[in-house]
Amino acid sequence: MIYHLTLPSEWQAAQAAGQYTAPSLATEGFIHCSTAEQVARTANLYFQGQGELRLLHIREADLAVDLKFEPASGQLFPHLFGPLNLAAVARAQPLFPDGDGHYHFGA
Repeated sequence: MIYHLTLPSEWQAAQAAGQYTAPSLATEGFIHCSTAEQVARTANLYFQGQGELRLLHIREADLAVDLKFEPASGQLFPHLFGPLNLAAVARAQPLFPDGDGHYHFGA
């Protein structure tokens, strides 16, 4: 399982469109994802102050696009090279910050 963080409005738009395309797909050529161990750090680095998020639980075996683990910040991060097919999303979990504004995730 890999994971992707997004805003609730972006997830709703993906459901209407039938696929998910993050802004990074157009600007960087891939969709940023995380492993279970990377989710909380990623959320706290890039989504601080955003409030409620959607954490997409993605089944790697059901992906219709290429998945590559690439180095970034001294770790290997999963990257999707194309739109995310919704059939690969096992769950869209609401993720809320705690009272101090920090996100936590335990797979």
